[in-house]
Amino acid sequence: MSLDDMLLFGAVMVLAAALAARLGSRLGLPSLLLFLGLGMSLELVGVRMSDAAFAHGLGFAALVFILAEGGFTTRWIDIKGSLSLAGLLATVGVGISITLVAVFCHLVLGYDLPTAVLIGAITAPTDSAAVFSVLRGLPLPPRVRSVLEGESGLNDAPVVLLVAAATAWTLGDLPHGGPATIAAEILFELAGGIGMGAVVGFVGAWLLRRVALPASGLYPLSAMAVTVLAYGLGVWAHVSGFAAVYVAAVILGNGHLTHRNATRSFAEGVGWIAQIGLFIMLGMLASPERLTWRMVLEGVVIGAVLTFIVRPLSVALCAVWFKLPWREQAFVAWAGLRGAVPIIMATVPLAAGSPRSETIFEEVLVLVVVFTLLQAPTLPAVARLLRIADAAPVDIEVEVAPLDRVQADFMQVSVPPGSRLHGVTIKELRLPPLSVVAVILRDGVPLSPVPLDRIQEGDELMIVVPSRQRDAVEHLLASIGQGGRLSRWNA
Repeated sequence: MSLDDMLLFGAVMVLAAALAARLGSRLGLPSLLLFLGLGMSLELVGVRMSDAAFAHGLGFAALVFILAEGGFTTRWIDIKGSLSLAGLLATVGVGISITLVAVFCHLVLGYDLPTAVLIGAITAPTDSAAVFSVLRGLPLPPRVRSVLEGESGLNDAPVVLLVAAATAWTLGDLPHGGPATIAAEILFELAGGIGMGAVVGFVGAWLLRRVALPASGLYPLSAMAVTVLAYGLGVWAHVSGFAAVYVAAVILGNGHLTHRNATRSFAEGVGWIAQIGLFIMLGMLASPERLTWRMVLEGVVIGAVLTFIVRPLSVALCAVWFKLPWREQAFVAWAGLRGAVPIIMATVPLAAGSPRSETIFEEVLVLVVVFTLLQAPTLPAVARLLRIADAAPVDIEVEVAPLDRVQADFMQVSVPPGSRLHGVTIKELRLPPLSVVAVILRDGVPLSPVPLDRIQEGDELMIVVPSRQRDAVEHLLASIGQGGRLSRWNA
């Protein structure tokens, strides 16, 4: 296939996937499964992916951008109280899941022990692509959302090492040092990846806040490059690149960058492209002619044990230390979506030529399709049934662009429905000296405000603020938006 043909094919696939996503939203189906089906349908026209090692490499690359998108759109204020539980689920929870699934596959389904452990490791992680794409549309409490997103962002790191070790075991190469050594290596790589991501994220945010780039489009591109740099440095240092890219993206997304909304929108677009390409590629790698009724049955049975027994038990054992209410605990257990990550992990033994690797790949594919179709569309109903849906108004959105010559920033503040900025006068904002509301855009009409003009829902405020006071002004506006005109006096 020539380069021109590849460009044409890629454009057609992206457009078809975008239409599939729209169709999925109307039908209440997860768009990622439609992308997977689109990839599988390409076999009808003779297009297939047969190189498992190449698919594995592309899958890891796509996960970098998906994790970066998730980090950019995660608010630190929401996740800081849930990191301990998310980290425990990503480590201890993964270990519990692997152990229970391996025991079931060995004793009930008759797999040899190395293969049973391999299946447990492949199916253990929740998927960041599925979690980020499905949960973002649900009005969930910040704690529940952050636990699920943090878990899916961090559990790839230990699973990569465990799948590699289990694959080597199926090929007769016993891991050196046993389980204790593997556990220590996992903790080292995870901690090292978090540290690497923190360093790169803070340095990148510091630079992007202080460097005036010649074009606004370079800001989101540079921010995304920083996250990829974190991944590359993590891999180079032999620590978890996945943990590094997620942590760096969280820091950048909460780092008061200029053109922050544009950066998040760019990251979201890149994340969509990565998801589309990832699931289409994995669909192309599937082989329906290899699929047997035994594979389908075993995939469904393993998925049922994982979903209805293993996942709730692992969540309960991890959450008991944090006094998570049973309603939220039940939702976290049900929302542990499996998606692209288990399928990508199944390409590791496939590329290595591990015994029964083709069977494992097809069974994992069946598990992901069946249980994503079961769980994802029911999440809104489950949230309502458990009475954890959160109807709190969306916070104000602030976009910032630098005005270099006067050392000032131009802030664009959107006032959403339900914000308590509604009815507050310009004078009551009590902005710092030299900070000015220059324009109010109301119903598409620009207005020149005076001190007694009242802010309304749907307004966009154009504020010029000295750069050194930008954080204080943003905090002030957010406080009034949530607590009303007297919030500053009550603080």
